[in-house]
Amino acid sequence: MQFELQHTDTHSNARAGKITTDHGIIETPIFMPVGTVAAVKAVHMREVKEDIQAQIILGNTYHLYLRPGLEILEQAGGLHKFNGWDRPILTDSGGFQVFSLSGTRKLKEEGVTFRSHIDGSKHLFTPENVVDTQRTIGADIMMAFDECTPGTADYNYAKQSMERTHRWLERGLKHFDETEGKYGYSQTFFPIVQGCVYPDLRRQSAEFVKAQNREGYAIGGLAVGEPTEKMYEMIEVVNEILPTDKPRYLMGVGTPANILEGIARGVDMFDCVMPTRNGRNGMLFTRNGIMNMKNKKWANDFSPIDPESDCFVDQQYTKAYLRHLFVADELLAMQIASVHNLAFYLWLVKEARCQIIAGTFATWKEVMVKRVSTRL
Repeated sequence: MQFELQHTDTHSNARAGKITTDHGIIETPIFMPVGTVAAVKAVHMREVKEDIQAQIILGNTYHLYLRPGLEILEQAGGLHKFNGWDRPILTDSGGFQVFSLSGTRKLKEEGVTFRSHIDGSKHLFTPENVVDTQRTIGADIMMAFDECTPGTADYNYAKQSMERTHRWLERGLKHFDETEGKYGYSQTFFPIVQGCVYPDLRRQSAEFVKAQNREGYAIGGLAVGEPTEKMYEMIEVVNEILPTDKPRYLMGVGTPANILEGIARGVDMFDCVMPTRNGRNGMLFTRNGIMNMKNKKWANDFSPIDPESDCFVDQQYTKAYLRHLFVADELLAMQIASVHNLAFYLWLVKEARCQIIAGTFATWKEVMVKRVSTRL
């Protein structure tokens, strides 16, 4: 994987760049639709590629490991061939999912023992076998196995957790460097910065992962219960240390405003389930604010869902029609809303990139943060 930094905003730390992988080019800043179980929920891959215009999607190691399982994925030739997506794929390590199973997992130095949420079967994730799992899945960009510390953790726990994550990183990197991919293309491995909400721990972690000299870096353990302003502070602390010539991936974040603020602080890559999850529940993100499509105010609004959008669903369907589908519990409502929200998120980062290149990002961002946060 290669990264080219193309432009930096003169009034913020926002950046425009280009990531080159064996499955294609990714122009940053970028948002990655989440394809947890080998599918972006309620959306066809054709729509993800052509209508949403995604350049990269995310797969979830924990879920894919459990179902369909590694044997099926290897027989298929990897996730790209299994789900028909021929562009880049990033996989998380499964760390967040494993550590969210607080009642059914046991943490030790070797790794984490946990029970499947599907059938209760017992499994072990280690820094080494998580590398092997992501090799089999076939991701272009793989994540290190880390402990995702809650945003409310006390200092001592956060420090112990970070240090364990660093030890696991050394083991994972060693195993990654000693193994090869299975499907004839290159894979890369991102370390993850941890440290909770404590600036000195974040600095220590950022320095540690920077010293590993990898092709890119992830910032984890944010948007997990801490105040939003504290999240922004931690991004600033970390990005002061991470190298400018490598991409930075903020994991699991977030709202349109979060993404714009992250871009302003030097983040290049984002993912979040919010566009599809909120869409399935009737919440639409637009250039002018947030719409709850179940509200009666849309019942006789026959204007397009988003008149300014060039996504086909935004022009083909009206607000009144989409509201009707939600009220009637029609499955098509979830598909339309998911396509719309993802297309909006991809438009947002693409427009941010254009503004960075034009030198107008900072003033545009201030206006857009207020607009996209407004309830309509």
